[in-house]
Order: sequence, then C-alpha cells, then structure tokens
Amino acid sequence: MAIAIKMPALSPTMEEGTLARWLVKVGDSVSSGDVMAEIETDKATMEFEAVDEGTIVSIDIAEGTEGVKVGTVIATLAGEDEDAAPSKAAPAPATASSSKPAQAEPAEASAPSAKPAATPQPKAAGGDRVIASPLAKRIAEQKSIDLAAIKGTGPGGRIVKADVAGAPATTTARAEPVEAPAAAPSIAPADGGAPYEEQKLNNVRKVIARRLTEAKQTVPHIYLTVDVRLDALLKLRSQLNASLEPDGVKLSVNDLLIKALARALARVPKCNVSFQGDVLHQYTRQDISVAVAAPSGLITPIITDAGRKGLAQISTEMKELAGKARDGKLQPHEYQGGTASLSNLGMFGTKQFDAVINPPQGMILAVGAGEQRPFVVDGALAIATVMSVTGSFDHRAIDGADGAQLMQAFQQLCENPMGLVV
Repeated sequence: MAIAIKMPALSPTMEEGTLARWLVKVGDSVSSGDVMAEIETDKATMEFEAVDEGTIVSIDIAEGTEGVKVGTVIATLAGEDEDAAPSKAAPAPATASSSKPAQAEPAEASAPSAKPAATPQPKAAGGDRVIASPLAKRIAEQKSIDLAAIKGTGPGGRIVKADVAGAPATTTARAEPVEAPAAAPSIAPADGGAPYEEQKLNNVRKVIARRLTEAKQTVPHIYLTVDVRLDALLKLRSQLNASLEPDGVKLSVNDLLIKALARALARVPKCNVSFQGDVLHQYTRQDISVAVAAPSGLITPIITDAGRKGLAQISTEMKELAGKARDGKLQPHEYQGGTASLSNLGMFGTKQFDAVINPPQGMILAVGAGEQRPFVVDGALAIATVMSVTGSFDHRAIDGADGAQLMQAFQQLCENPMGLVV
C-alpha cells in the first residue's frame, strides 16, 4: 500500500516548519536513510531522511512552502510491490497556514487533463540534479558560482561548503527554469518618509521575536553588575595554551568564562533553577547555553555538565557546536535545554549590556569587553584589564541576595582562576 510521508516533528517544540528544499523528485527511488528534503524549523535547517523504501509517486507540498503543520502529508511513497507510476508533483509554493488555496494559472485552470509541473530543481549541464548543502548554495549565490561546474566531495557527491569556498565566480548562467524576478524595493514613504525594503521574517527570527517578547512581558528581571579583573585569567590562558598547543587546542577567554559560570552555579545552587509555576526545578548539573550569532538568527548551543568538564573539552565542544550553529546543522539535543545562559559581546567592543532571560532558565550572564582601566590595586591606583559583567535573574525564582552571591563567586573564580583547572 502507498506510504504517506508526513511533516516530521524535528524538535519537541516544533508545531510547523518550512519545507525549504526537496532533494528528490517524482519517480526517484529512495531507501531508508536517504536524505529527502531540507526542513527549516524554529531553530535550524535540518535534513529529513527516508524511513521506508520505495518510489516517490507524488510530492504534495512544494519546496519554499511555509507554515506546514506537523503531520501534514508532504509526499507519497509506493512500496516495492506497487505500481510506482508517478502521479503528481508538488503544487506551486504557498504558505501552508493560509486559509486560501493556491490559485492555478488561468491557462490551466479549465484544463481537466493538465498536470502541475514539478518544482524546478537545479540542473547540471548533463541534466543531472545538483545536490548541495544550504550553506554551499548560499555561498554560491553570493559569489555567483555555477554549482553545475562544481564536483561535490560530500556523501553521494553532495556539494558542501569546502567545495565552493575557494571556487572562482562565474558569469555563465545555467540553462534552468528560474523564478520570476523579485519585486523592486519599495520606495513608498514610511517612518517619516524614509524609503524601505520589506524583508520577510524567517522561522528563527519569528520565534526569537515571540520568545523575547514573552520573556520581557512575563519574567520580572533583576540586573546585577560586577567589574572583573582579567589579568590573572589572561595570564593563565596564555600558559595553558602554550602547554596545549601540541594537542591542537587553543582556549578562548569565552571557554574560561563558561567554566567560571558553571563553577559559580555549583557554589550558589539557588541560582541554578527554573521557575515552573507552583514549583522550582533545582538543577544538580550545570548545562550552559552559549549565545551564537548564526545567519538565520541567534541560537544557543549547550555545553552539557560544564562544571565537571575540563577546559580543553569545553573548548573543543564549543568550536564544534559554534560551527554547526553557523551552518544550520545543530541537532535538537544540542540546543534545547540548558540551566543558564552566557552571552558575550565583548569581541564587538560592547562595554556593558543587559541580556534578556531565555525562559524557563532563571538567569543569563552578559559579558562586556575587557579593557584597560584605572583600578585600585592593593590600595594604590594602577592600570588593570577589567570587564563589566551583568547577570539578569528571574526575580520569581532568584532573590537579589542569591544573585549577588553568584556574581561574587563568578568574579572570584575569574580573578583567582586556578579554581577553573581543578
């Protein structure tokens, strides 16, 4: 019997997603584990793999369709013993959550035997479909690279980032169906007459907007700031990097701050909590969510059990997670959860800021830039490297005194950093 392929729930919180791209077409045979489509969730673009074997007989949701509800039939698969004659391809892209059906072209509306055309796929010169990762496609588009001229080194000949990173730009367009040109930027007056161009929000940006609005409206924030001397920490980092160089490990300041926050939470467990209505969840493990700027928006991969991990392990995991975040390849377990967050904008020269809590977490640490400032050292004025750090706390779960103790513990660990290596 025919097998209905449904929109999957790629994370526990996913209710709908965007069917970003089909990697198969009607008539293709698929096996369990084959990548069939790329689906954009509220956090990342993820690959959707086939579970059953068979032949694609229909594609019911076009690539580019937004708001596809979990459980919606997106394609149909014929088993090995069935008639696998193709029945239909995807309709024109439309927003699945819209209450109005997509309109057919006038010339085809009254033709009962007309069949909708399959969604155009990038074609190589010989007619074969080009398969490339979303990041590789974005790079190719930005650099005007013809993907048909690139030989993929990924699984199954898939074109990946490394294949296009050093490829020369080309001005020769591929002979393939193209979408209608985008509308010219609007020049209608807005906001006092300033011209603007309307940009559609992706799923990640929509979720960020919704969650941060809810956080500021429903979570009573309390902010506590301390100045931290970094000289001892920077010296220790230099010494550790010299000893770790043969192992290919290079610690960043942020790696040490992740460990310092985890150890501070272990010393002040009243801040390692989340508000859950009538109860608090008191965590016995320190899972630190670290804010990373990705092309689609902010995402927070997690260093699990950071308090018990060594600095080299934290550094290695953080580099891997940050790379996957920028490529949109994080798996749900790598960004969902966390008991507290850290956001560092110091690399941009920001001196101090107040971060918004990521519910249901009870706190987030906002780290500013380390800079040389006049500072009193042993009763005398001196020059020290100092950074301002602000903790945002959910006042429903964490009292000001407990938050102050956490900030003090964090400060002490950074200024006496040997506690981070034991």
